Amino acid sequence: MIPHRQRTNRVAIGAQAIGHGSPVLIQSMTTTRPTQVKATLAQIQRLADAGCELVRIAVPDETSAKALPTIIAGSPLPVIADIHFDAALAHAAIQAGVAKVRINPGNMGAGKALEVGRAAQDKGVAVRIGVNSGSVPEARRKHAHTPEAVGRVMADMALEYADAFEKVGVKGLVLSVKSSDVQTSLAAYRHLAQNCLWPLHLGITEAGGVLSGAIKSAAGLSPLLLEGIGDTLRVSLTGDPVREISVANQLLSVTGVRRRGAEIIACPTCGRTLTDLEKILERVELRLATEMRPITVAVMGCVVNGPGEARHADVGIAGAPDGTFVLFAKGKPLHKVDADQAVDALMDEVRKLKLDEPQE
Repeated sequence: MIPHRQRTNRVAIGAQAIGHGSPVLIQSMTTTRPTQVKATLAQIQRLADAGCELVRIAVPDETSAKALPTIIAGSPLPVIADIHFDAALAHAAIQAGVAKVRINPGNMGAGKALEVGRAAQDKGVAVRIGVNSGSVPEARRKHAHTPEAVGRVMADMALEYADAFEKVGVKGLVLSVKSSDVQTSLAAYRHLAQNCLWPLHLGITEAGGVLSGAIKSAAGLSPLLLEGIGDTLRVSLTGDPVREISVANQLLSVTGVRRRGAEIIACPTCGRTLTDLEKILERVELRLATEMRPITVAVMGCVVNGPGEARHADVGIAGAPDGTFVLFAKGKPLHKVDADQAVDALMDEVRKLKLDEPQE
């Protein structure tokens, strides 16, 4: 069952829209310098191919801001400018044509941030107000002795900023309250969801590497998604940002929020497994990395786990006692293939699948 989504205000981000019943969109952030225009556009294209829908770019200096028009013109995704401290860079990004600016009034100054908000409103550019746990002033933190209390402080700061923006006519607001602590993030986002209708961007900041970051992000984001909270999300992983998209797709799928991309099920292997199933699984994952149809593919080590326990998979392979693999679809065996041909045969069956477009 799809979780009931909290109804939030609709905000346009370029050709995309969030809130008011729109799908939860997946966001990532480039790791290249904006001045490396070709490399940045190549990375954005890789992100788009993997299923990313919004891309954020750090704009640390004037030369980076000057590169934005070319990047925006060549980007297949709406571009969000990530600005800290320098309001002039935010104004330059707005003039360059970004779809959204991400600012933290706490490190920019409230007055300058409001000026950025007015400029964004005039150009139809969305504004994300981001409050991170590291930017909470000590004066406001000193009485917050638990993760839950810190989370409420962060949320209250975001609400105060947003109220000030709304009073000067800024309507395209998105809020985020990220922390590297799961309990703090949960408390902050729940408090926001209870006290505003602005769309929320979800994330656990500084989550870590692929394994630890995926686990921490799942622990912090899944409860919110299951409660119907969140309009965009980013899974923050150290390294190649393309890896973030697969994890984000899986989070949306397993919580029932939005089914997109291939769900791969695989057994943990045991003494009955006669082939290197881990390597086969890695090849299947690589081949399905850009598959956006909502399909389920099984990679099972033996006939005990598949096709019986994986009968719900659209297609799959299961190791046979003679070292070959059984290719199956919806629990029904199709034919046997040699181990070295199993992945290619599986991909052939994937291509034959006739399914609806990805579910939103």
